[in-house]
Amino acid sequence: MSIHEIFMPALSSTMTEGKIVSWEKSPGDKVEKGETVVVVESDKADMDVESFYEGYMAHIVVEAGSSATVGSAIAFLAETEAEIEAVVAQVKSSGTAAAKADVAAATAPGKTAAQPSAVGASTNGTSQNGSVRGSGRKIASPRARKLAKEFKVDLSGITGSGPHGRIIAEDVETAAGKFTTSTPQAQPVVAPAPSAPKATPAATPAPMPVAVTPGQTVPLTTLQNAVVRTMNHSLSVPTFHVGYSINTDELNKLYKQIKSKGVTMTALLAKAVAMTLQKHPLLNSNYSEQGMVHPANINVAVAVAMDDGGLITPVLQNADQQDIYSLSRNWKSLVERARAKQLQPEEYSSGTFTISNLGMFGVDTFDAILPPNQGSILAIAASRPEVVATPDGMMGIRTVMKVNITCDHRVIYGAHAAAFLKDLAKLIETNSQSLTM
Repeated sequence: MSIHEIFMPALSSTMTEGKIVSWEKSPGDKVEKGETVVVVESDKADMDVESFYEGYMAHIVVEAGSSATVGSAIAFLAETEAEIEAVVAQVKSSGTAAAKADVAAATAPGKTAAQPSAVGASTNGTSQNGSVRGSGRKIASPRARKLAKEFKVDLSGITGSGPHGRIIAEDVETAAGKFTTSTPQAQPVVAPAPSAPKATPAATPAPMPVAVTPGQTVPLTTLQNAVVRTMNHSLSVPTFHVGYSINTDELNKLYKQIKSKGVTMTALLAKAVAMTLQKHPLLNSNYSEQGMVHPANINVAVAVAMDDGGLITPVLQNADQQDIYSLSRNWKSLVERARAKQLQPEEYSSGTFTISNLGMFGVDTFDAILPPNQGSILAIAASRPEVVATPDGMMGIRTVMKVNITCDHRVIYGAHAAAFLKDLAKLIETNSQSLTM
């Protein structure tokens, strides 16, 4: 008899525990190699955990909705259907520790006892080619598989639009001819009334209000616990802050010219930061026990508040090398998948420099807390009209955006941060058109 033990996997470098979102298999179900058995909520996203072995689900230790530390047993597989009862009896009588030990005593005559083996996990179930694992089964999210059964859609004929070719719910709905509120639909063109005011788009969608029940203590979510660990880590880092006021008149004009092409203000700011980091690579560096780490790429992370509390930082990778239109499309996709908890770990943990933009809320100025493994984070406030002295000695009105940079003083000094902000302001104030090149 062989027992395959399913462990709580480490789906990111910062993950210490995971929450079981749902079990895709029930006790007694057949499990194929490469098949998703459980969905786990990691620090920032929901991930499929797949089996590296064939067998039968024998016993679930951690039920859906509960959490377990990384590396602990959450379920057991039996090699054959006939061995399910024996596995359950052994696990319940001996506990996890005994299940890990030699099970020769329960082995049928003529067989060699096997030690429990871990069931492997992959981030969102992708293989090297991003679409198939093990038995050749298409990789799809749990909701996509549920909808496929409901709409009687064959997943093998669908090309996934999710990360690394993963089939997501929208792919199934499109194949079935169904649409949800999140799926774009053709709308009749209606001419707006001449007096209708134009809404100013926010740089990032505002989160839904967090539900609070007065008089109750509510446990933190996995995402909120991850934020707590990040904030605790930041307490050990010696940081300093430098502020700067930037005239955004030219940037605002550029935005009005190209926003109809799908360009977002967040993408423009990320592009401006990335181009300035090319001249100031030290601001893209971070501290380690071995010395200063100088990343090869400029990956700009942008903080996004989640609807159910917590924070996530989707990453615009190689932001300095992408044109503004590609950057905007990528940002829109990242935000949508972040709110649906469908990001891959490298899409939220590979940032080398972070932007936190609260300008959409009308914030005048604020300081941001430095994320782990980064040397800088830029806090961006709202652009507001201000009366200023013009170069000709007169008074005028300019739109001014106040920014504050937080830096790790072990790597970056005040003069470095000031030089970066000066060049960022120069780019935004006098050369914004270069962001479209």
